[in-house]
Amino acid sequence: MRATKVSIRKKIESYVPRDAREEKDKQQILRFIDSFDDVLTRDNTLGHFTASSFIVNKDRTKMLAVYHTIGDGWAHPGGHADGEKDLLSVAMREAKEETGLVTSIIDKKPFLLTVNPVAGHVKNGKYVSSHLHFDVFYLMEADDKAPLAFRKDESKGVKWIPFNEIDNESIANSMRPVIDKLIDSLRVLK
Repeated sequence: MRATKVSIRKKIESYVPRDAREEKDKQQILRFIDSFDDVLTRDNTLGHFTASSFIVNKDRTKMLAVYHTIGDGWAHPGGHADGEKDLLSVAMREAKEETGLVTSIIDKKPFLLTVNPVAGHVKNGKYVSSHLHFDVFYLMEADDKAPLAFRKDESKGVKWIPFNEIDNESIANSMRPVIDKLIDSLRVLK
C-alpha cells in the first residue's frame, strides 16, 4: 500500500489550486493520505477517496448529471476508489456505469479536488456513518445526442443539464457549490 500512497500523494501534490478553498481541500487530502494506510478503501470510516467525472458536451454548454438516490438530487457521476489506485480509471468506469456513455478524456490531470461531507445513510441494508469524500474530478466530454442509461439501484435518472438552466434544477444540496465551482473552472478554460 505504501507505493500506492506515494503515487496518489504525487498526483494530489501536483494539482494547482485555483483559489483558497481548493488549497485548503488539497491540504486536507494530503493530511488524510499521510495519516492513514487504508485511504483507498471504505474500511477507513473517516473518509473515502472517490473519483468523479465532470462530463460536458462538445460545445461545453451542458453537463451530464445523475439523480443520486442517496444525495436526493442531480450531481456528477462518480464513485469510490475501492482499492483502485488509478483514479482516472475509476472516474471513467463510474461514468460508463452510471450514464451508459463512453466518454473522451479532455485532460488526464485532475480538474478539481474537493472534500465533501456525506451524511449517515443506509446502503444495501446497512447503515453507513457520516464521513468525508476526498473527491478527485476529471474533465471529460461526451456526445449529448447519444442514448443514456442509468443504474436503477443507485439513481433515478440521468440527463444533460444546460449550464444556463442549472439554477432551475434540484441539484443535491451538498453538491451545488461543487457544481458551481466545476462550471466556473470550465469557463476559465474557454
